[in-house]
Amino acid sequence: MFDMCRINRKTMQPVENDHPLSGSNYLAYARELKKIGLENGIVCNQSHAPFPVNVPAVRSYLKRAIECTAEAGGEICVIHPDNNGTAEQNAEMYAELLPFARDCGVKIATENMWNWDKEKNQSSFAACATGEDFRKHIDILNDDFLVACLDLGHAEMRGSGNGCVSMIHTLGPRLQALHIHDNDCIHDSHQIPFSMNIDFGPIVRALKEIGYNGYFTMEAGTFVQQFTADTALEGLCQLKDSARKLADMFAEA
Repeated sequence: MFDMCRINRKTMQPVENDHPLSGSNYLAYARELKKIGLENGIVCNQSHAPFPVNVPAVRSYLKRAIECTAEAGGEICVIHPDNNGTAEQNAEMYAELLPFARDCGVKIATENMWNWDKEKNQSSFAACATGEDFRKHIDILNDDFLVACLDLGHAEMRGSGNGCVSMIHTLGPRLQALHIHDNDCIHDSHQIPFSMNIDFGPIVRALKEIGYNGYFTMEAGTFVQQFTADTALEGLCQLKDSARKLADMFAEA
């Protein structure tokens, strides 16, 4: 739902937007997406709200994102924390959204973020980047409708956190969603799993050890975007095969 609210990243101001999710018939559009999906055997399990949430225009669309998730049949809506906010500061935003999310039957998942250190040419600490800060963001509100979405690529970037395996064990049952993709352990590349440097074996074993029972959700958008309309099916099949490989690893762990 990133196009729900488009932002000029230089001015951080909203720009003109004719996307259906921005208009008055946004729920009808969400229903149509659900219908098309179900006709093709595809269900909506989780969604992603627009960001960055420190921009007031974006913040104003977060309830709409939750509402559209419910309309499409999703169970979880990922809403970023403010990168530079503390657990206490981010709790104010989530506390405002949680009653609405509960009424919609949609859980909010916060996500581990990163900033960038230009001098060191690597990521640096941001909200939820470590297991301890991630857990604090969730526990401070003690609400069953606020859970964790662990972005594996973010967690494995050098400099910002303490790695997937440690974070998985720290989060335990709070972990109910994943963003899965690969990178060189430096940049946020969003490539297909098993194509770069992340070692997925220990990660999958850690997920099995905590009894993770959520979805394996691919977030390899950059990989998919390199394909044309004529070759898109090839890229999606490769992504499907990598997801199946991960699922088989999990089953055998």
